[in-house]
Amino acid sequence: MGLLDDRVRVITGGAGSLGLASARLFLDEGAKVMLVDLDGAALARSVADLASPNVAAVGADVSQATEARGYIERTVARFGPIDVLFSNAGNQGPVVPVTEYPEDAFDALLAVHVRGAFLACKYGLPRMNDGGSVIITSSVVGAMGAPGSVAYVTAKHAQVGLMRTVAREAARRRIRVNTLHPGPIDNVFQLRIEQGISRLAGVDATRMLDEMIPLARHARPEEIARSALYLASDLSSFVTATTLMVDGGMRG
Repeated sequence: MGLLDDRVRVITGGAGSLGLASARLFLDEGAKVMLVDLDGAALARSVADLASPNVAAVGADVSQATEARGYIERTVARFGPIDVLFSNAGNQGPVVPVTEYPEDAFDALLAVHVRGAFLACKYGLPRMNDGGSVIITSSVVGAMGAPGSVAYVTAKHAQVGLMRTVAREAARRRIRVNTLHPGPIDNVFQLRIEQGISRLAGVDATRMLDEMIPLARHARPEEIARSALYLASDLSSFVTATTLMVDGGMRG
């Protein structure tokens, strides 16, 4: 038996490295998985790569209410009521000081990370089974500051407030709600951030971050996915309103 046998999972940002690694692990544990992403071509590649009858995909802009409601309804129509809602979609902005930060970029970051997670909860909770799990991907910077990334850091902190509120509201249905806080991950998304930091600070940001992490390296997507599995499964049956740090000790 798998940890997630016949349970229905929605993963937004499903075509990214963490979404894909989580989908693969969830499928291995017996889940049915709906991948959601804005990038249709990447979604198609992900579905082909996973090669499972228990995976499906839908393209959506998670910040738009109609599309958020749509991916929830598509999931229920395909697989049935949802057991785990993994709000993992994210986008990037420039790495510049707050006085130079473009207002439209600030709005765009909050739209995906915060509004996207809000809409996932708003439309997803009514279509979830009691006893399920909501996971919101925040970041190590959801518990600290980082110069040059005012929108990203603000959004990641805001997700924690959203999680704590929804956790209180959903508890009566035994639905657990938690945030997952990865440190730097060895993927393209993180590399682009580090390239911006390097330009701003005039340092090798990848090396700088590795020196800040007690375990002295970036995480692999599969390592973060295992923590998502913990929150998605009954292994975390008494865990809610929690910020799970998976950062190699960076914040400590």
